[in-house]
Amino acid sequence: MQERHRNREKYFVEQGITTEKYVLPLIREVKTVDKHTSVLEIGCGEGGNLIPFYKIGCKKIVGVDMSKSKIANGVSLFEKIKQDDASLEFVCNDIYNIKPESLGQFDVIITRDVLEHIHDQEKFMRFVKKFLAPKGVFFLGFPPWHNPFGGHQQMCNSRFLSKLPYFHILPKALYKLILKIFNESNSVIDGLLEIKDTAITIEQFQKILRTEKYLVKRKVFYFINPNYEVKFGLRPKRAWKLISSIPFLRNFIITTNYYIISKGVSSL
Repeated sequence: MQERHRNREKYFVEQGITTEKYVLPLIREVKTVDKHTSVLEIGCGEGGNLIPFYKIGCKKIVGVDMSKSKIANGVSLFEKIKQDDASLEFVCNDIYNIKPESLGQFDVIITRDVLEHIHDQEKFMRFVKKFLAPKGVFFLGFPPWHNPFGGHQQMCNSRFLSKLPYFHILPKALYKLILKIFNESNSVIDGLLEIKDTAITIEQFQKILRTEKYLVKRKVFYFINPNYEVKFGLRPKRAWKLISSIPFLRNFIITTNYYIISKGVSSL
């Protein structure tokens, strides 16, 4: 398990850095983001991805997460960078339990490294649309399941397994057996097996966009995930267009993909 997963403040800061350098500029290619912008993050954790929007002074920033401990950490961490011209609210709840009219609609919605943890992603995409303003944009970033570390095995306590690529795509029974042989805790095993159940590919996601009538405004595939810059000192590298266009194969090579979508008929 990487130190950033134990040190939540470090994780919080790293999220903010990556979002400021790579997510916010991509959103700004299609949408103005300023003090008049409202922002919703679903699966916000401590809210690190919201730091750049908070620094801008966006008029309304809401982070939703089901973890009480992460929300509590987020409140404490934002106290350290508190500024008077920004409005930030944390909501500890399942997004499905929140009535859209209670929060309103947002100019920008974010889910980063969250979609791969959600059961029934089609239902999720259909529901979240209710929170999106008519001219709003929705940013999603997620790792395709078949990429070298798409199983989130970096969460393993075993240093060997945490650095072992692709073994998460083994049959479930064999995958579980290997985790047990290396004495991973039941909580780690359960978490990794759940991710295996909710795994999503680029092709599955694009099918959902077509079904739920989302318009793709920007799409970026990465060989080297922008997260790796703060984690490992590696410069992010976008995938070659040829590789990005080959269905199924691309899932094994692309470490993350960024999408900006809006309401409308998909162009995929």
